[in-house]
Amino acid sequence: MMLKKILKVFTGDTGGTVAVYPHTAEKEEHISDVELVKKAQKGDLDAFSELVRKYQTIVYNLAYRFMRDKNLAEDMAQESFVKAYKHLSGFRGDCAFATWLYRVTCTVCITELNRRKRHNEFELQSNIPETGYEEKHSDKEIAEKIRECVKHLPPKYATVITLYYLNGMAYEEIAEVMDIPVGTLKTWMFRARKQLRRIVEREIFFNEENR
Repeated sequence: MMLKKILKVFTGDTGGTVAVYPHTAEKEEHISDVELVKKAQKGDLDAFSELVRKYQTIVYNLAYRFMRDKNLAEDMAQESFVKAYKHLSGFRGDCAFATWLYRVTCTVCITELNRRKRHNEFELQSNIPETGYEEKHSDKEIAEKIRECVKHLPPKYATVITLYYLNGMAYEEIAEVMDIPVGTLKTWMFRARKQLRRIVEREIFFNEENR
């Protein structure tokens, strides 16, 4: 049912609500991604639906790391697949399809992040600093405070923090997904951590001490 709903968007029928749902059983696939992409680029919707089936959980999980909300994650996963289909002709095979799809998903989520940030709607979870603050507050309370702080980071810094700390990706993988050199990524990570710590100290600890 989920694939049929997504295909309505691909074919121009947007009369219903489209969603990508997690926990859908994946079909055993023996055709390579390259072959499926080539078929999909020629208009084979069945081939693209196989790619959706194969990567829907991965895309949803990545979107959830950004959005921290099941409904928003489903919306972003849906949008990511729709955007991937529309721009599939631009995939040249210079990287794995999974990597390209990660880039598309990151772009979709960052765009929504920027929109929500302008309206003070977006919150993102990051790592929890090791300080005495934890002794007086629960993990949930700390996580909420950190989410409030991370929304002040520039989008690219919030992205690398998300991919590294929440998605458990290695530097090499993140660099490939974001299409930047590993050296650049390390610089971004250093600056992101530094900025986040300053924000946390200002927004959490300073306010705590002045209560």
